[in-house]
Amino acid sequence: MKVTGFSFVKNAIKYDYPIVEAIQSILPICDHFVVAVGKSEDETLELIKSIAPDKITIIETEWDESLREGGRVLAVETDTAFQAIPKDSDWAFYIQGDEVVSERYLKTIKSAMEKYKDEDAVDGLLFKYKHFYGSYDYVGASSKWYSEEIRVIKNNNQIYSYRDAQGFRKNDNEKLKVVPIDAYIYHYGWVKDPRAMQLKQENFNKLWHDDNWVKDNVVEAEEFDYTAGVSKLELFKDEHPKVMQKRIQEKNWKFSHDISVNKTSLKDKAKRVLKSIGFDTSFKNYEWAKIPKKK
Repeated sequence: MKVTGFSFVKNAIKYDYPIVEAIQSILPICDHFVVAVGKSEDETLELIKSIAPDKITIIETEWDESLREGGRVLAVETDTAFQAIPKDSDWAFYIQGDEVVSERYLKTIKSAMEKYKDEDAVDGLLFKYKHFYGSYDYVGASSKWYSEEIRVIKNNNQIYSYRDAQGFRKNDNEKLKVVPIDAYIYHYGWVKDPRAMQLKQENFNKLWHDDNWVKDNVVEAEEFDYTAGVSKLELFKDEHPKVMQKRIQEKNWKFSHDISVNKTSLKDKAKRVLKSIGFDTSFKNYEWAKIPKKK
């Protein structure tokens, strides 16, 4: 079995992305890794080159600004990396620049890859998510955070990145058939220096919206205010991945939240009631694989 990891990145240093940790977290179970590195305003290219030159292939790109609306350019960059994966790879392991996998899950992930490698009914593996917010001590607990997504896919040229690179589809907008695995993706996109977060908000919203929307909806400031509009959070009582320890120790800002005053929105309450009686209204960017029983 051969596994190739893939990702894309641009301005990782400027926007304080843990891209090094992201790649390093899954590199132990990857035979090869492809990264599409967009033309940056910082030393991102040199940073990626320094990780594991013997394993990583870099594709230098320039983001197409005409594809900014709806985040489409992110899917194009994802596809650029995916399409460069060697044909002899069985699996492609996708990781975004703010996602990290704990070492505790690598054995589970690899075992699932081996189990379903030759199962044609399976297109990919579905991961659970923990979304950190404000600091490394809190995780999102409301329905605004997606709870699952596909991050391991078959090396199939009919598969492509969907919309703003949230997930994948194949053929003509067909959802992938997946199996869930007991492994988490730790999403750190909302945990970074408030100055870097503010820069990200001012610039990355331009990938989804036009200039007028950004002007009307993104507050100009020196630092991002994590307390403004914060949704329901829970304390994280587990351990972070080992590759994140240095970054966590170097955190230089404070954020705290009184979880006792968390308020559950009417929307979340309604969703929970419906789910309790068998109606799950959550959007699913996948379908469950129907694996034939062996005779």
